[in-house]
Amino acid sequence: MAAASRRPDPPPADVCAAIEAVMGVAQTSLDGGTTTAAQLLDRARGLTRLQNLVAAELARTVARAESVDAAYADGLTGMKPWLRGHAHLSGPEAAAVLAAGRLAVRMPAVGAGAAAGGITPGQLAVIGRILTADVWATGDAAGADLPALDRLVAETALHAPRTLFAVCQQIVDALDPDGAPPVDPTEGRGLRISRRADGSRAIRGQLDAAGGEQVEAALEAIAAAGRCEGDLRSRDQRAADALVQLAALHLAAGDLPMLRKVKPQVTALIQLEDLADPDTRPAATRLGSGATTSNTVARQVACDGDVARILLGPDGLPLDVGRAHRLVPAHIRRAAEVRDGGCVFAGCHAPAWWCAAHHLVHWIDGGQTSLANTALLCERHHTQVHHGYRLQWDPDDGCRRTYRPDGREVITGVLTDTTGEPIDHRREPGPHLVDRSG
Repeated sequence: MAAASRRPDPPPADVCAAIEAVMGVAQTSLDGGTTTAAQLLDRARGLTRLQNLVAAELARTVARAESVDAAYADGLTGMKPWLRGHAHLSGPEAAAVLAAGRLAVRMPAVGAGAAAGGITPGQLAVIGRILTADVWATGDAAGADLPALDRLVAETALHAPRTLFAVCQQIVDALDPDGAPPVDPTEGRGLRISRRADGSRAIRGQLDAAGGEQVEAALEAIAAAGRCEGDLRSRDQRAADALVQLAALHLAAGDLPMLRKVKPQVTALIQLEDLADPDTRPAATRLGSGATTSNTVARQVACDGDVARILLGPDGLPLDVGRAHRLVPAHIRRAAEVRDGGCVFAGCHAPAWWCAAHHLVHWIDGGQTSLANTALLCERHHTQVHHGYRLQWDPDDGCRRTYRPDGREVITGVLTDTTGEPIDHRREPGPHLVDRSG
């Protein structure tokens, strides 16, 4: 496949000029003693303004892209998932950019201050969190002078930033003295589990009063039952251990709902010699979530679990069931989960348990029910592939590429330099845990 066929559209001329100017600044040496302390501080102030300018322009561009449904061109439903999958922003970062763009439309004076480089992304986040679209709509319905309030907030952010929170809160109290209407307390529930590169998790969330009582009672019961004399764990450690134990109990009992026609389970892919090795070998195991960790974790999983052999070759587990079976069986799906890790559509981060097993060559068109003819796709992108989008295996890069209905490739990452050449847009395959050298 020629590289030219994968070239994205180059950035507009104004963006190219801005990139070239910043690159020129970045190449300036700060060593040698020719730059004074005052110049370094002024440089930092100037670069801070430049950072604000870029953030505001990105937000403005994203808001405009949202208004014209531009993300649909890359097979996504909105700019937040596009920013995550294509610009590699985290979920909170993408949400902040989108919120800043919407705020600039709703409050043009604040938007102008940001566009001039005087209002920071952090200040925009504070304003947007307090002066929400609902609050602004309430003020509009009450006949409030919204342009004057907009100018007040912008002036406060520019000249009295320490009072910004208080001023915004005073405006909310004036526009909506009754406060928000009562809502179902369970609507405030939220839980986010973030996976780190080493497979560990960070958990953050909140529960309503009743839900919190139930969860705390369950964890406290398990934590108390597991305490013994000489237990030196902190309260936080006991609570975390109790949460893991609660999950382990239900997984072992098999009373959890089915997940994609398979009972939920913890899986680990490891070579047999690494599993048998008592010494720790880092990065020897790939968990079902896609995280890579040591063989010690696999030994822990295998201690009270089944050990199944999956060989990606003719002498191992049969990965081709021919045309007699239309639905992908469990062993092929497990192998696809190991290989793909999640949705293979460019820019999508959906985990494996969200995905359906898709026949690349449709079964009705003669496609085999085999690992080679199977790819994991989330529901959204499964629909897209059945309506004009196309997946194609690239043997040179060892990954799948995604193409729009018009034949152009969907490219992710920091797309281009100023000449339009791609920069690191390839979807790299995961490390091979099976030795194929022999």
